[in-house]
Amino acid sequence: MGWIKPEDIKQAIGAENIHYRKTSLLCIENPHNRAGGIPLTMDQLRADWEVAKAHNLSVHLDGARLFNAAIALGGNVKSLSRYADTVMVCLSKGLSTPVDSLVAGAEYLIKKARKYRNMLGGGMRQAGVIAAPDIIALTKMVDRLVEDHNTAKLLAEGLDRIEGIKVLNPVKTNMVYIDYSGLGWSDLDWINVCRKLGWKTISGPVTRLCTHYGIEAEDINMFIEGLTELVQSKSMLASLLDLEKN
Repeated sequence: MGWIKPEDIKQAIGAENIHYRKTSLLCIENPHNRAGGIPLTMDQLRADWEVAKAHNLSVHLDGARLFNAAIALGGNVKSLSRYADTVMVCLSKGLSTPVDSLVAGAEYLIKKARKYRNMLGGGMRQAGVIAAPDIIALTKMVDRLVEDHNTAKLLAEGLDRIEGIKVLNPVKTNMVYIDYSGLGWSDLDWINVCRKLGWKTISGPVTRLCTHYGIEAEDINMFIEGLTELVQSKSMLASLLDLEKN
């Protein structure tokens, strides 16, 4: 789930034929977003790396939430980055900075990346104001990610008890994917109910909920209690939705 198996990689590699595109790069996401935030293990990463190198492919690791994967697996980012030529990590998600991502790799690759970034207008002179929270993120915010994983599990358990809502993924990090079609609500109904309860969301009926810094167990419990009450009380729900429409 969320893992490209070695045999699938082999099958996807283009044939050595002048008429076809040449395959040169394998991109891996860890943890895998659309698979529900599932972290890929060292064995899985190694297996993909070995088949990539056997076919002269470079490997890029999209680690937007790589620190979450490391926490979930009880390992560290350095180990999970071992089987990649380049690695990207995002500091503005679970690590809570206002903005910024980092790319790491061999020196010659980083020099090339910086050149292309500059060509595309990505340079910045006064970057200290951005770098300061990055330092806090890397030194103070990593270990607390386990709190987000715990609140996500609490959220999933609560939603799973509500008739009409189905939790779709095993919660390993801070993501909970749900299908609320069983409630019989429109997308706008779902958005309005969540807004009333103090939560921001997007339409579905399959949608993703993420926990992050600032969301505590108390917030989860209040959301579950409020949602349960609205689902069970059709008159209260009807009144709320009529108010939103007007």
